[in-house]
Amino acid sequence: MTNIPHVVILGGGFGGLSAANELRNTLSSSQVKITVVDKKDWFMVGFAKLWIINGTRTFENSIGSLNELGKKEINFIKDEILSINLENKNIKTKSHEISFDFLIISMGAVLDPQKIPGLVENGFNLYDHKQLSEIHDKLATMKSGKIAISIMGMPYKCPPAPFEASLLIDSMLRKRGVRNSIQIDFYSPAPITLPAAGSEVSKQILELINSEKIVFHNSSKIKSVESKKLIFENSEADFDLLLAVPPHIAPKVIYDSGLAKNSGFIPINRDCKTPFENIFAVGDVTSLTVGENMTVPKAGIFAEGEGITVAKNIISKIQSKNDSALFDGKGGCFIESGRDTASIIEVDMFTNEKPTTNLTESTPDNLSKKVEFEKERLSKWL
Repeated sequence: MTNIPHVVILGGGFGGLSAANELRNTLSSSQVKITVVDKKDWFMVGFAKLWIINGTRTFENSIGSLNELGKKEINFIKDEILSINLENKNIKTKSHEISFDFLIISMGAVLDPQKIPGLVENGFNLYDHKQLSEIHDKLATMKSGKIAISIMGMPYKCPPAPFEASLLIDSMLRKRGVRNSIQIDFYSPAPITLPAAGSEVSKQILELINSEKIVFHNSSKIKSVESKKLIFENSEADFDLLLAVPPHIAPKVIYDSGLAKNSGFIPINRDCKTPFENIFAVGDVTSLTVGENMTVPKAGIFAEGEGITVAKNIISKIQSKNDSALFDGKGGCFIESGRDTASIIEVDMFTNEKPTTNLTESTPDNLSKKVEFEKERLSKWL
């Protein structure tokens, strides 16, 4: 083979970085050329956002630079992706045209607060890194009133994160001695706290937040937001500070290329292939159905597993082998308690007939594991 195959990876998050590293750790630069394209030049483990909100972290201390990929002979291009041509196998960005032999789409989900009338004007986006320090300042000066945390669309990234946010905010207010004058309400469109984790774990999470006097309101489907007021399909609620998890959609270029239907995600199976040859998709931009009506949760750990699966499948193709790897669906999400401990939601999507989940005890050791998880990803990938 005279031409070195070119693997182009769209997105430098968990899925993209795990795939790029797996490829490069197995094949040298004379066997495969790897290019990662992302419109930002940094990577952050999502849960660090909550540490920025509670003031134990800054944005600058929570990111790794994608420019470091060059040291591993992985090309990095910081640019916006304008189009994906599936037939001609090329990508257009603002300033490049890149042709590929293999494509891995790991562009993540896009937050779409505009979908909810009045949200942008009247609330904060809990998942937007640009709003974190302002949220921190509001929480650091609030003396009384009502905080509303509202999930405004399903599915959303990192299902336990909003619950974790409520516990860390509770802890912040407790340390300041103002918690008794501030009410925390949690609104979700779902009937239970974590549908993806099943009823047993959902009950345990409900007990955990109730034990800190955080009130959970289920089946609260948002219609719009007014000044200090949430309008749901069947009720209304007041707030002084709104922290919202807005609806998530796939990036526009995904719809334009025909990879996903209107406002849905790219459907994949456990081999993470799309219907187009040598074009794969992983992570939050995808929808992987399990059983009747479940999908794999949108969480970094699953994107990472899918990224490794795709890399293995590409490696076996380049080496002309017939092995086909399948994503194992195993992973875990941390949930910090706000009392210097954390528990882990352990997930296994495929081993049994249906997904199994388990919530471990909340211990200081699990909190150390959470810190270690972040450190490990930043150091091995970048």
